[in-house]
Amino acid sequence: MYVPVVIVGAGQAGLAMSHHLIAAGIDHIILERGEVANSWRTERWDSLRLLTPNWMTRLPGDGFDSDDPDGYMTGAQVVAFLDRYRQRFCAPVRTRSTVRSMRRSGRGFTVATDDQQWQCDSVVVAAGASSEPRVPAPAADLPDRIRQITALDYRRPSQLDDGGDVLVVGASASGLQIADELQRSGRTVTLAVGEHIRLPRTYRGRDIYWWMDVIGQLDERYDEVDDIDRARRHASVQLVGSDDRSTLDLNSVASLGVGLVGRLARINGTTAQFSGALANLVANADLKQNRLLDRIDEFAEKHDLAAVIDAPDRPARTRLGAIATELDLARFSSVIWATGYRPTFGWLDDAAFDQRRRVIHDGGVGRLPGMFFLGLPFMRRRRSNLIGGVGRDAADLMGPLRAHLEVLARGHPG
Repeated sequence: MYVPVVIVGAGQAGLAMSHHLIAAGIDHIILERGEVANSWRTERWDSLRLLTPNWMTRLPGDGFDSDDPDGYMTGAQVVAFLDRYRQRFCAPVRTRSTVRSMRRSGRGFTVATDDQQWQCDSVVVAAGASSEPRVPAPAADLPDRIRQITALDYRRPSQLDDGGDVLVVGASASGLQIADELQRSGRTVTLAVGEHIRLPRTYRGRDIYWWMDVIGQLDERYDEVDDIDRARRHASVQLVGSDDRSTLDLNSVASLGVGLVGRLARINGTTAQFSGALANLVANADLKQNRLLDRIDEFAEKHDLAAVIDAPDRPARTRLGAIATELDLARFSSVIWATGYRPTFGWLDDAAFDQRRRVIHDGGVGRLPGMFFLGLPFMRRRRSNLIGGVGRDAADLMGPLRAHLEVLARGHPG
């Protein structure tokens, strides 16, 4: 079956692209392996909330209708929001349609699902960047008796009903939130901390995302940074969305009793060995946080905001006690890997990747003519993988996508 454009993925990115295509009168189909907002339905823990406040949760032609603009949506609310959004403009979603392959075919592409083949001139890969957990090599050396799960599979503390200590590996948003929740549930938790980004939930009375929005940081473009590959690999910020707008950082979890160690380096028999560089990583995270707060203070002074914001309230520096570099694994019954994710895209044409199997794109415009990507970290802007960021990126991609379709319509090869 022929359709000009195939979109893969019916999350916020795919739906935002569909909205723009409908407005432009371009026929298309969205292929979704599960249901609309499938990852939000099936791959999130129960207590998870968005890191961004409700007022930022907006998509092209719509926004989050809430009487709590400064609150943080739950996973169920995100699902409902995206489902309503789809219905409002009748996005052409085909659910339970898993893409098995996407190959260059003549001037366009052949997209094969479980039960059908689609011929198209252009494809938009909006399948997300978190399709597969990154599990480091030491996982293979853990004793068989220790249960291992990833943040993608974690749902609630009762999953770990064996009563032993828990080692959470990774201290970005997911790892920190899971460690906090498990410790509060009565478990004894140790958190292995690598490179991380520390931010206060609020600063001078405003949400930190409000500040990053108004000072323009979220709109910094991919072609304005020195090392875009490194910027795209940055860990998620240490934040949590909660009713009390509390700050979640190493200080807060340590105050609950969570033990802190450095990055997990190796498993040596029955001993876990950790890097001794945690103090340096913590100092670097504190330094970068203060640089951002300096920038905010300078902006506030320049724009005479003192009358409408609070006085500066810098977070205390991260406090570390004695840090062990080895732990006996006998005390642990579970390890949770919160070490990040990567997109797999195993069904894409091999020509779309570099030698390290990373998709090649320039601000979302793929290497293959007519192939586009949407929703990846820092794809075009720092806000690219936020719900409130994909709409602007989708609008930007409409130019090259329409140009590609027009070239084909004139009968010239793409």
